[in-house]
Amino acid sequence: MTSANIVQKLWNYCNVLRDDGMSYGDYVEQLTYLLFLKMSDERTKAPYNKPSGVPAGYDWPSLISKDGDELFDHYRHLLDQLGKEKGLLGLIFNKSQNKFQDPAKLRRLLVDLIGKENWSVMSADVKGDAYEGLLEKNAQDTKSGAGQYFTPHPLIQASSPPK
Repeated sequence: MTSANIVQKLWNYCNVLRDDGMSYGDYVEQLTYLLFLKMSDERTKAPYNKPSGVPAGYDWPSLISKDGDELFDHYRHLLDQLGKEKGLLGLIFNKSQNKFQDPAKLRRLLVDLIGKENWSVMSADVKGDAYEGLLEKNAQDTKSGAGQYFTPHPLIQASSPPK
């Protein structure tokens, strides 16, 4: 999947959640938590076979095994518990909160958007481009907000010293 396709998928879902009252910043925050959990799970499988740094029962498989109110409650407890962990994991999830209003939309994000991709095999450029693409789309959409953080590639390339 190309960077543009991923950005479009992420942005389309952002619009669904914004219509449900979630801010753009909240969407990116929740997406970051969920992608972290998904990629952590992917790295426990071949070809990586790495141990998970996420405690069992508070990991990706525990999320996708639930639905409805049970999923909603579990996600809230998962964020709270991971925020209490020591080290980097605790820093990532420190003070994290569930910003979803509808368990069905959380489930859809887990299964249809995040769950269908293998994020660990994507290059860092693709993931960076996807994040930058979300920032750019938000800046274009709102004419404020993330625009202050987004510098278009042509401008960066024009101001960079020749190699």
